[in-house]
Amino acid sequence: MGDVMDATVEEGELKTVPRGHQIIRVIGRDPLSIFAVVIIAIFVLVAAFGPWMAPYPEQGFGRSNTDETFQPPSPTHILGTDYLGRDVLSRIIIGTRAALQAPIIVVVLAVAIGAPLGAIAGYMGGWIDELIMRVTDLFLAFPFLLLAMAIVAALGPSLNNAMIALAISWWPWYTRLVRGVTLSLREYYFVEAARAIGVPDIVIIFKHILPNCISPIMVQATIDMGTVILAMGSLAFLGMSTRPPKPDWGLMVAEGRTVILRQWWVSTFPGLAIFITVLAFNLLGDTLRDIFDPRQYR
Repeated sequence: MGDVMDATVEEGELKTVPRGHQIIRVIGRDPLSIFAVVIIAIFVLVAAFGPWMAPYPEQGFGRSNTDETFQPPSPTHILGTDYLGRDVLSRIIIGTRAALQAPIIVVVLAVAIGAPLGAIAGYMGGWIDELIMRVTDLFLAFPFLLLAMAIVAALGPSLNNAMIALAISWWPWYTRLVRGVTLSLREYYFVEAARAIGVPDIVIIFKHILPNCISPIMVQATIDMGTVILAMGSLAFLGMSTRPPKPDWGLMVAEGRTVILRQWWVSTFPGLAIFITVLAFNLLGDTLRDIFDPRQYR
């Protein structure tokens, strides 16, 4: 099955609009979607070229400057300095790479685990479905952040362990999502035709079922990016992720929490970076959901 096409009637002629053109058209008509794409693009560029963009890259990576501790925002330090005299703007810029890289890794791992299990459960049914879904329900019975904290506590606090912990906590959501889509897809004619000519079940699942689950997975993954950024920030705030002196937005918020009433800039600007990034991914996810929702097709 090829890309889903959007059919429109124009001047008495039936025309098809490729899915990629449809996405661009819908985003281009929505100011909030444009805002989300621009913000995400800016953060991606900052993540890629942060060391060259930061005004004080050595401070961004953790070098202290005790002669300028808790300097307020000024032309020299646009967002001020922290308790070790490090430039807050440089710390935010250098920390952008980890702030975007970690959620991508977590979501990719969660999809890689959850999507195949959901497709197998939905297609095979019977005891296989029961086994996979009961294990899924077992994981979903725990609040994901609490489960992630328990895993990090067992493995030891570090960025890699935090990503592993969140991926283990996150995969059941994709299992449930893909299973629901698979229950519908397995009744389609192309699946029945594949069965009729003797195509093995495993081939049907990975060649025909999973590729047709990409749309809902993309929507969910985009929205989850923002949630994972918040979760990673929460773990860093609790000292269970990135370790000092490496820059991390959640860790920066934690470092400034005790002086928030006097040196407000230390926590405020990293918190704003988290807020804007999460908002952008949520807005983009809502737009993609509108595009991929079949009820939106004309």
